[in-house]
Amino acid sequence: MITSAVRVLVVDDEPALRHTVSRILADEGYQVSTAADGEEALTTAADVRPTIILCDLRMPRLGGLEMLERYQAGGGNALVIAMTAYGDVETAIGAMQRGAYDYIAKPFHAEEVVLVVRKAVERERLLARVQALESALEHRQAPGMIGASRSLRDALDVARKVARYPSTVLVTGESGTGKELLARLVHDESPRAAAAFVAVNCGAIPESLLESELFGHVRGAFTGAVADREGLFAEAEGGTLFLDEIGELPFQLQVKLLRALQESEVRPLGGSAARRVDVRVIAATNRNLGEEVAERRFREDLYYRINVVSIHLPALRDRSEDIPVLAQHFVRRYGQLLAMPAADISPEAVSALARHSWPGNVRELENAIERALVLAGGGTVEVAHLPWIVNGEQPPAGASRSSTDADLSVKRRVRELERSLIASALDRTAGNRTHAARLLDLSHRALLYKIREYGLGT
Repeated sequence: MITSAVRVLVVDDEPALRHTVSRILADEGYQVSTAADGEEALTTAADVRPTIILCDLRMPRLGGLEMLERYQAGGGNALVIAMTAYGDVETAIGAMQRGAYDYIAKPFHAEEVVLVVRKAVERERLLARVQALESALEHRQAPGMIGASRSLRDALDVARKVARYPSTVLVTGESGTGKELLARLVHDESPRAAAAFVAVNCGAIPESLLESELFGHVRGAFTGAVADREGLFAEAEGGTLFLDEIGELPFQLQVKLLRALQESEVRPLGGSAARRVDVRVIAATNRNLGEEVAERRFREDLYYRINVVSIHLPALRDRSEDIPVLAQHFVRRYGQLLAMPAADISPEAVSALARHSWPGNVRELENAIERALVLAGGGTVEVAHLPWIVNGEQPPAGASRSSTDADLSVKRRVRELERSLIASALDRTAGNRTHAARLLDLSHRALLYKIREYGLGT
């Protein structure tokens, strides 16, 4: 856990002691807040969300034991370290029985304060690391990261090398190749693994809300802003912020993102004061940002700022040797999820899968396997259970028609073709309507209208 990301709340009714302990911990690099009694501590804790609370047990208005009970009853999860007079150890033990992590007896030396806080931080770090390792093991078995092809192994090797450094990473690749999984792998193997991994799709949030989502806003910044709100940068403090589809970021917000990356600070919408942030940014895109820069749709300075280390995830058609392994993985996975213990897949079906180009990449393959298992009734998936576009059979009625029996109505055929193209574009972009509109050469508004018209929004 990075020291600067650890927030300590010091609670004591003696101003001199509060000041001394605060100075000791601030010199160690911790973010320190103070409170004069239990009531003030509860209010401050709700605002700063401390990692550790150093709390005197005997205070006016609201003592430490009562504050501890109310804090934990309200969902507070910081580690509480009781501070008590030398002759009042029994009270400190009682505090530990009520949920305090440790205690320290007054008077104490600076080294004692540093040591007890450091032990608490280490405990949190180890617990978080265990959770991160368990998560990482799950992610290692995730579909986008399975395979032995050279191109995938090269991408994973770069990800593991860059993980230990704070450098900004740009992950490129088509939709469905597993860019977020790779970003999570970088986070999980980094020193920031104990902190948050926060993901946001820049193309899925309306432009009018995206600035507030990223940087936060203050009360009254716009209609409906009834309270201050921290943005995703603040939420990812000490951890990693994953900006998926960064190529969709509006041009005017690119300037603010560049400043946030360069200055390590963000300014909430409508606010006058900037806030320092300690966040590692990983960006991803399925666009060619070099071409976007050349067309002046993406800022050149931001491009070079996020492209410190670039990792390209290959399309599934470029690592077809991994398809059999992925297919078997999905059969096992969905066999368990769908309670199909006899689920299997035939060699012929695997061969058919390996011959397909998979424009939707791993996500499309996953969906095809789940569908095939359902059609196979939980038994062995055969070629006939695969989507017609994969197994080479004639498409079902309504999907396409031969020229000999085609409906010759121009109006009906144009609508069929238009609906098919829109459905294909939405599938290829994993539902990203902004990207789909670009592929279809339609305005975003026109695409939304046609999605409703053809019932493709479900």
